[in-house]
Amino acid sequence: MLLLRWLVLLMLLAALVSFAFYAGTGDARFKRYGWLVLKWALLSAFGFFAVLILERVL
Repeated sequence: MLLLRWLVLLMLLAALVSFAFYAGTGDARFKRYGWLVLKWALLSAFGFFAVLILERVL
């Protein structure tokens, strides 16, 4: 579980860095990478919390 928490946190940090690069350079590929990483980070976080909820229920 700790590994998954760190993975989601690092993915969110990577998205933040990518958006910062986009803000600094104006290069659209950084914005695209940021949205892609953010999407997968949020999906991973929702999956993580779903597993936690299922553990509580069962």
